[in-house]
Amino acid sequence: MHVLVRLGDTERAEQALGDLSEQERERAEIRLATAALRLAQHDSHAAMAVLAPVLDGSVPVDWPPWMAQAFWLEAIARDALGDPAAAGRALERALDSAEPDGAFVLFLLHHAPGLLERLAGHRTAHSALIADILRLLADRAHAPSDRPRPLSGPLRDSEIRVLRYLPTHLTLPQIARELHVSHNTVKTHIRSLYTKLGAHGRAEAVGRARALGLLAPAAYRR
Repeated sequence: MHVLVRLGDTERAEQALGDLSEQERERAEIRLATAALRLAQHDSHAAMAVLAPVLDGSVPVDWPPWMAQAFWLEAIARDALGDPAAAGRALERALDSAEPDGAFVLFLLHHAPGLLERLAGHRTAHSALIADILRLLADRAHAPSDRPRPLSGPLRDSEIRVLRYLPTHLTLPQIARELHVSHNTVKTHIRSLYTKLGAHGRAEAVGRARALGLLAPAAYRR
């Protein structure tokens, strides 16, 4: 769902959401993806509604960076709703959650122009982290020659599922077992991914996918 939202294909993301069971849609990670989808659809009220159980702790979060993502999405939604004070508080909580693990990738994937810049001008416990994020955003904005080539064709859902495993150390047979498909099916999807990404190998495909925002950037440590 996150990949489809990044691609601007909110219709397919909505279809993917509709394919999930009610129990699956209650999970924290699915609620975060749904909130990102609602923000892409310019429905900040709906984004806040789906985030609420995560933010108040009634839906447990299994991985700390997801909590940072929840607060960041809340900040974006509250800013869009015209409440900059609440957006600033949510952003500060997102940075509180992200800084211990250096998990600031989410601030690049869910970019909200102006939010970080405004907080940087006020008292904050995270000025160094904000400076790092703003520097990376500025580097992206001022490097037009490094902009990746667009995909040569849309990714199918099955290809997106395989793509998510490429940054891991899993072998192709292991990926096949994870996805409950044959080894040859994974090889076929990978060949198609390489063609659409314009890549000649696994590492290059991962790099191009990250540059296009289809995968999270590599972990960054100061």
